[in-house]
Amino acid sequence: MTTATAVVGGGCFWCTEAVFLELEGVLDVKSGYAGGTTVNPTYEQICTGRTGHAEVIRISYDPAVISYADLLRVFFATHDPTTLNRQGNDVGTQYRSSIFPETEEQARVAREVMAEIEARGIWGRPLVTTIEPLTVFYPAEAYHDDYYARNPNAGYCRVVVAPKVSKVRKEFTDRLRRKTA
Repeated sequence: MTTATAVVGGGCFWCTEAVFLELEGVLDVKSGYAGGTTVNPTYEQICTGRTGHAEVIRISYDPAVISYADLLRVFFATHDPTTLNRQGNDVGTQYRSSIFPETEEQARVAREVMAEIEARGIWGRPLVTTIEPLTVFYPAEAYHDDYYARNPNAGYCRVVVAPKVSKVRKEFTDRLRRKTA
């Protein structure tokens, strides 16, 4: 099996991690930070908005099962890519809508998918998603891993994360992870 990775930021990484873990072909999702200047940043540093990093996830996936383009289509459907430096009540550059391609091919596909989303007028407003070269991915602290799965009844998870998971389950039924008995 071939494994590829995709790095995207769609606001709080607890939301994006939970969404992508629902998809067939996604092998692992790791929360982290990309796009800033501080070396080995901490969550506390990121939250100040002064490091330049975005909260991101690194998705490990099998490209024979799900394509990079399809991952991006899910990404654009499950966060608001038209709000600059915010997702809901999460405000700051660390919550920007961002794609961090690892190759020129990924950058090309990202531009194509963005053009497709714009042409379809799905959001009714221009996309503000940035495409930034991935220079380094810093893994987030371990307590962020599987946050939604471990805290489904936490207020933020019920109000913000759960609706995004429900949306991906409804709109991408053909892409959902198969349940085994």
